[in-house]
Amino acid sequence: MTDEQEKSDNPVVSGLVALLAVSLAVGLVLGGVALVGTRMLGLGDDSSSSAGATGKESAIIPRPSKTAGNGPQVTLETEEAQETETDAGDPEPSETKTTKAEKSITLQAGQTAVGNFERIDLTGIYPGGEGAILQVQRLEGGQWADFDATIPVSGEQFNTYVQSALTGVNKFRVIDNATGEASNPVTVTVG
Repeated sequence: MTDEQEKSDNPVVSGLVALLAVSLAVGLVLGGVALVGTRMLGLGDDSSSSAGATGKESAIIPRPSKTAGNGPQVTLETEEAQETETDAGDPEPSETKTTKAEKSITLQAGQTAVGNFERIDLTGIYPGGEGAILQVQRLEGGQWADFDATIPVSGEQFNTYVQSALTGVNKFRVIDNATGEASNPVTVTVG
């Protein structure tokens, strides 16, 4: 026998080659079935992942325009900004009011009346207060007293809950002890 006859007659090598060929054929068939199935079901379709956008849509970017005052030197002009400028007349007072309103802590209570020791949800917004720790306070005898709760500010927002056994009208607020900035008070009736 020659070497070539021995190589072709080896059943183990022939079996491995046949197994590899069958695996490749089955893999190709299953891959084709999976591809056709996903196309029929609409999975992985690029048009559905673009939130309904068509090929003809495009972004409209307004032209930059110079601004007056201490703010940014260039802003994007929008229809809303144009309406505000024409309606406002004198932009100076509105800028001052907006600046104060943007920096104040806004507090809201989730409930207006609860029973003793029931949950009172407190949520709010603290623009520019990222990372601050706010102290919850309750009005007691005409003085704001620290309540046993602190709230971290994350994403310029905060939320917590408190429970009170003091029946009657309870007024709560939050204060940033680092800056002295306090929120508006909220009123909750307990009992």
